[in-house]
Amino acid sequence: MADMAAGDVSRGDTRPLAIALMGPTASGKTALALEWAERLGGEVVSVDSALVYRRLDIGSAKPSAEERERVPHHLLDLREPWEPYSAAEFAVDARRAMEGIRARGRIPVLAGGTGLYFQALLRGLSPMPGADAGTRAAIEAEASRRGWGELHAELASIDPLAAARIHATDAQRIQRALEVWRLSGRTISDWQRERSPRLPYRVLRLVLCPAERATLHARIARRFDMMLDGGFLDEVRGLRALPALRDHRAPLELPAIRAVGYRQAWEYLDGAGDAADFRDRGIFATRQLAKRQVTWLRGQLDARWFDPETDRAALEAALRLFIPG
Repeated sequence: MADMAAGDVSRGDTRPLAIALMGPTASGKTALALEWAERLGGEVVSVDSALVYRRLDIGSAKPSAEERERVPHHLLDLREPWEPYSAAEFAVDARRAMEGIRARGRIPVLAGGTGLYFQALLRGLSPMPGADAGTRAAIEAEASRRGWGELHAELASIDPLAAARIHATDAQRIQRALEVWRLSGRTISDWQRERSPRLPYRVLRLVLCPAERATLHARIARRFDMMLDGGFLDEVRGLRALPALRDHRAPLELPAIRAVGYRQAWEYLDGAGDAADFRDRGIFATRQLAKRQVTWLRGQLDARWFDPETDRAALEAALRLFIPG
């Protein structure tokens, strides 16, 4: 199956091929992406907002050095935990990585659970203003004085559609919506009606998700315990010792540290609760993340759903239809 050109498949559709393995956390995307990429002569493109950060390895379930040696992986370790990274930057970086993979005669296998990243890559983003450090600093200063709840109320008066989508405690998205308004005089909802060109690939979109919620919950708990056994808390202690994070005025507002598991570990090391409480809160937060991911995935009408534990034959059949041989 390796190195097959796009024109070999689909009645004159000459677009290059790509595979997108989507799904909630702990659903088995990483293992299947590695297996298929190895078999197809492909390369993996990570679509995960935690994996872009260096030093977030255990808690993000980042592919191991051995796995990366077996199959090339892209878009890992792009930023330090205190550095910003946006969906728009991801879309540019991912397209560049895919073009490189295509130029080598190989197939990109996109794998991850960050819906906004998939949306930015597959459907395009609106050409709204980029980040502005001064505006962001001003909004953060206002939040320190007034609270994010008041800023969310301000956003509701400016852009009710955005406010309805954004939770009152979601500081990152409230900040971005207000930043866009202040920089352009247009609401973020208005900008989002405009889209950049879609990805010029023919993409097999597959969702991996256990049919039973209890099965996914068990997988989440099992993986969280494996992370704890693998030294997750020591990893977070190492992060806390880094000068850029140790001296940061609000590390828990950084997207990297707000990643599921990391926030709960940071709070535990700050003295919040005991070890059992930390484990429970970490698993609960991961379940909530999975629930949000599933909600987003249900809106992807062009994606086919499979239970990774019971639908393996059907998954293989879908792959053979897309890339026969």
